[in-house]
Amino acid sequence: MFELKKIVSAFLMPLPAMLLIGLAGLLLLWFSRRKGLGTGLVSIAFLGIFLFSFQPVSTSLLRPVEKAYPPYVPSGKPVEFVMVLGSGHIIDNAMPITSQLSRTALMRLSEGIRIHRMFPGSKLILSGFSGGTEVSQARMMAQVALALGVNKHDILLLETARDTKEEASQAATVVGDHKLVLVTSASHMSRALNEFHSEGLTPIPAPTNFLASNKIEQPWERYKPQALYLEQTERYWHEQLGRWWQTLRSLLNQQNETAEESHNDAVNAG
Repeated sequence: MFELKKIVSAFLMPLPAMLLIGLAGLLLLWFSRRKGLGTGLVSIAFLGIFLFSFQPVSTSLLRPVEKAYPPYVPSGKPVEFVMVLGSGHIIDNAMPITSQLSRTALMRLSEGIRIHRMFPGSKLILSGFSGGTEVSQARMMAQVALALGVNKHDILLLETARDTKEEASQAATVVGDHKLVLVTSASHMSRALNEFHSEGLTPIPAPTNFLASNKIEQPWERYKPQALYLEQTERYWHEQLGRWWQTLRSLLNQQNETAEESHNDAVNAG
């Protein structure tokens, strides 16, 4: 199910989807007489890629999602755990270790370390599975954290969690009733909190890796289609798909629970 979810969602992202629509249009133009439909599909693909890469569009989509929770400010109460959710890495010894983490993972880890240092004695929980590599995401982040001066005795690893739901489930067994600060991308925070709340945890949100800003003043930067704005649109759509999946999964779980209760009632009545 995990692999299928990743494959399906990959083709539903804005750029692959527009490219597939454009390809369908080209095939119609080349190999059929439906020139009008083919032209329309190619036009939709080009217009879609333009709009998805246009700052006024991408930022207006992503910024409200990222503003759901403000940056972390310590309240003065002690924190026992700071958890950083994983987000991709590679293994390439030709690169410095900090470059082997994805930009998102490095941003999350930096914020996690910053907050961890506010609370001496707190534990830094790092999560993420191997993703087909020799070293897990959690362990790769731990190597970077050690290189940045974090004490190895303050690091806890969750190396088998493949997605946010599994990260939340495993965190619940470690954190218990202790105070937890959750570090993840600002766009991902709402969905992550839903998963942690479903496990009975109430973490303090610490969003980072903000991408969407409306403070860009130079018109040549703001109105020129760019890949970084396309990334904002993809991040928004990725989270939207994730929220729909959460809703669908909850409905399916409720139906299964209802069916199981009905079955048990029938058995008891018999």
